Amino acid sequence: MSGSKLSDASSFRPPNGRPEDHPLGLTVHSLPTPQEAVAGAARRTVVGRWKMLAVLLTCAAPVIASYFTYYVVRPQGRGNFGELIDPQRPLPDQAVMSIDGKPGNLRALKGQWLLVSAAGGACDAICQKHLYLQRQLRETLGKEKDRVDWVWLVTDDAPIPEALRPALKGATVLRVGELQLSQWLSPAVGHLLQEHLYVVDPMGNWMMRFPAGLELEGASKAKRDMDRLLRASASWDEAGR
Repeated sequence: MSGSKLSDASSFRPPNGRPEDHPLGLTVHSLPTPQEAVAGAARRTVVGRWKMLAVLLTCAAPVIASYFTYYVVRPQGRGNFGELIDPQRPLPDQAVMSIDGKPGNLRALKGQWLLVSAAGGACDAICQKHLYLQRQLRETLGKEKDRVDWVWLVTDDAPIPEALRPALKGATVLRVGELQLSQWLSPAVGHLLQEHLYVVDPMGNWMMRFPAGLELEGASKAKRDMDRLLRASASWDEAGR
């Protein structure tokens, strides 16, 4: 097309008449060797594991501290009202029977703090007083009471008085032979098995015995011991089995 003034990139010429060359600028980075790549991945893995371990330790610190407080830092001179049992005695593999005649095993009690009494089915005055104190001690624990069960271990085949049954609402009542029971629980020297209240931890260890002849005046001291135990185990023990 004559007379047209067209221009394109192919017809453009710089002043010197030669097309300009524009070399493509590239920056070349050296690649790591396979050995370096493997070593770097290993370092990142190690660092990641340490970070994960640090997070786990941070989360577990309260639980570890609680276990340490409960099992290690338990000085005898703290003024405990109850006597600490050392070594602790785990729940035996012992057959039991509910008052409804259902068979069971003593180890099924694991998973809760237990406040335990033991006496014959006729339940004399000492037995009735202990049952009352067990129920009252549990109730005075307030919001923590659901972490504690009160248990009456009946040591013979004597029938339980009908008049007593309404007072046992909320209690765990099991029949177990006194001979078998005495291989686990034991009284202080000079006393009988039924004269004490016993404390068992959630892992099934008998770990404390309250003094024989516990009265209302001493119940507040027993509650103080229970409060301490519940606080020390708060981060690893929850209500329910």
